[in-house]
Amino acid sequence: MRFAQIDRILSLTPGDSVRAVKGLALSEEYLQDHFPRFPVMPGVLMLEAIFQAAACLVRTTDEFKHSMVSLVEARNLKFQGFVQPGDQLVVTAKWHSEQGSQVKLKVEGTIDDRTAVSGWILVEKYNLADRGAASTATDQYLVREFKRKYRLLFNPLVSTALPSANPATAPAN
Repeated sequence: MRFAQIDRILSLTPGDSVRAVKGLALSEEYLQDHFPRFPVMPGVLMLEAIFQAAACLVRTTDEFKHSMVSLVEARNLKFQGFVQPGDQLVVTAKWHSEQGSQVKLKVEGTIDDRTAVSGWILVEKYNLADRGAASTATDQYLVREFKRKYRLLFNPLVSTALPSANPATAPAN
């Protein structure tokens, strides 16, 4: 099962905020079990969508210097609504503060401007080689992959009917 929980980055301002969207489809594998007669997105996957958007913000703010961004803590998360098939969960993360390798972000997920989840998250950024967990080559590979995924999420296929995303903020290879 793949856990890509954001479909598109709608806006991103490094060091400030990110806004992304997850469209929940009835074909999501986990909805068969959660719950068969009332399919809803599990709260942990709502948090994962928020984290994935926040990780994009952290990576672009640091110009992809770190191969890893890990969730350290979720604080005061309030789940206030269900995300059902057909809904679009719009997630936002706003940079609050940074202390050393950790970043604190104010986060929210909404459906049609109604809050579904809100709270704070704390993430940590680092390279595996700095912790003796892998080689520098592994970090370089991971950074290349995150840049590739970021470009796909932020700058989807260009059409003459759609306004293009700002290519100035897309990372180079």
